[in-house]
Amino acid sequence: MKRQISGEREEFNSILPEYGRRKLLTYADSIRELAESFRETERGRGIMAEEADRKDYIWQKRLNENKNLMVEHLQEMAQIMTQLAEESRKCVPMGERRFKQISHALREVDIQLKNLYLIENEAGRMEVSLTMRNIKKNNLSSEEIGDLLSVLLNMRLVSAQDNAFFVGADWKTFYYVEEARFHVLTGVASAVKETEKISGDNYAFFRTGAGNLTAVLSDGMGSGDKACSDSTMVVELMQKFLEAGFQMEMAIQMINSALLTGEENSNMSTLDLCSMDLYSGECRFVKVGSASSYIKRQHLVDRISSGNLPLGIFQKPDMEAVGRTLMDGDYIVMVSDGVLDALSQGIGEDMLSEVIGSTNLENPGEIANAILNFCIHQCRGRIRDDMTILVIGIWKKED
Repeated sequence: MKRQISGEREEFNSILPEYGRRKLLTYADSIRELAESFRETERGRGIMAEEADRKDYIWQKRLNENKNLMVEHLQEMAQIMTQLAEESRKCVPMGERRFKQISHALREVDIQLKNLYLIENEAGRMEVSLTMRNIKKNNLSSEEIGDLLSVLLNMRLVSAQDNAFFVGADWKTFYYVEEARFHVLTGVASAVKETEKISGDNYAFFRTGAGNLTAVLSDGMGSGDKACSDSTMVVELMQKFLEAGFQMEMAIQMINSALLTGEENSNMSTLDLCSMDLYSGECRFVKVGSASSYIKRQHLVDRISSGNLPLGIFQKPDMEAVGRTLMDGDYIVMVSDGVLDALSQGIGEDMLSEVIGSTNLENPGEIANAILNFCIHQCRGRIRDDMTILVIGIWKKED
């Protein structure tokens, strides 16, 4: 659909009022100064630690490592505040005649409109902000309003994630974003180690913004409750950090530190992450000690591997990131180590690419189950490690 916004006044506005923007920048500067004070304290105590006995030296070394981590966390917080304060949008207020037309159309479905703005974000995509209320008890949903706005504004819009489901009687601002070019379906298949009741693998699919889908798979070292606890922490913290706006590298560093400071002697877990931009089709894989991932394009398969160690071993985790561009009809396959272990008892793990490429199934759930059944057959039903398979199919939406 073509946008028709000509003849309207355009201006650049900060998301925050000037006072709020300056206040946020002041907070960011204060946090940076606090981080620097931690760094200076660490420098002053370095010589003292070398002169102490071994026990004190180890204690001081651990304390300094924790301070380094605190410095990094504070710097990341300051950076997030700065980015938010400096973020700007191209705001397009509605012309009076057009505003009245839209207001009248909404009134026909008992919605009273207070204001409406078209906003072009930094990526060049359109967003819509409108303040409205329901003047009758007809339980009209925010998604239904989005469908109506799509027609009225001649652009495909979808309701933002944090919108209320229904339009209530009180004035409230709702946000709508331009619909992504691609849509996805996901499928999962899993099997628990034969001697355990609970899987040490955990996973999640979540969105960190408009047009983004992130898949996370973590395999806790060992099996049972302990492995499940570690991988659950990795998946849940990763989701919370990314949704809060933390950079991926810093989120991984903080999760690694949480595993290192655990009560148990060994808290290790892999991290396999895939983040997709459903507007552009760009995809980013981040791996820390995880098994290979695969992109299936018809019968061709691209294998994405890493050679690093899991989280919870070193103070600084070794991360490997790989970017790809996805196309209509592609599939992403992510597996835990147990899948490759099962294949190693049969035809060998190197054959997994051929197994994925040879399938003619289209539903992601059916593909995941087919791979799992093949692996169980290869290990003759002896499931010696937890197995989890995530499959994501991506398709371009029709114009």
